[in-house]
Amino acid sequence: MRRFRDDPVIARSVPFLLFITFLVLASGVSSSEAGQGAGASASWLVLARGVVVALALVWFWPAYGELRRPGPAQPLAWLLAVLGGFAVFVVWIGFDQDWAVAARPAGFDPQDAGGVTNWGKAAVRLAGLALVVPVMEELFWRSLVLRWIERHDFLTVAPRQVGARAFLVTTVLFAIEHNRWFAGAIAGVVYNLLYMRSGNLWVPILAHVVTNASLGVWILRTQNWQFW
Repeated sequence: MRRFRDDPVIARSVPFLLFITFLVLASGVSSSEAGQGAGASASWLVLARGVVVALALVWFWPAYGELRRPGPAQPLAWLLAVLGGFAVFVVWIGFDQDWAVAARPAGFDPQDAGGVTNWGKAAVRLAGLALVVPVMEELFWRSLVLRWIERHDFLTVAPRQVGARAFLVTTVLFAIEHNRWFAGAIAGVVYNLLYMRSGNLWVPILAHVVTNASLGVWILRTQNWQFW
């Protein structure tokens, strides 16, 4: 079991695969319950997704050497992460046209039948979006996929060594993962560049946190649940 946990590919893939599995399950349940209007099961699957992925990240934590022992990053890198993360948020809500969106799911609505927001559910969902997803996705897409495409022995690949092919393929795949594919592509470019420039995985994670936290707060303020 320890060998399984310490495998660098497995450690970066399993949390992401768990996330996708819950995403598919919630989508299927939501579709089957569409006529009933409640979607309560799908709602709980969305909340469980964040908890399960967080637990997986904790369990695999010893395998994440670049997070436990990060290299140095210049102050400018952290500033660019904040600015880049917020810019991605603006793109995410700004490009809502049909051509830029592959699908329009109902999203996660924390309100009850009377229109009252369940703030417990909202907090769990926001924590999953803003804290769990950035770590999980950056470990998979930047730490693993981006470098693995460059060379299968990816742990020996410095971020600055990543070439154009790996950059473009990862960007396209990251865009395909998201319903808002255009914004996803922009996010992939920004997060890739931040990682490659800084060499520190915490830098794109910070940008991703800023993007998702800004999005989550905006959703709660505007009740644009479809963005969740």
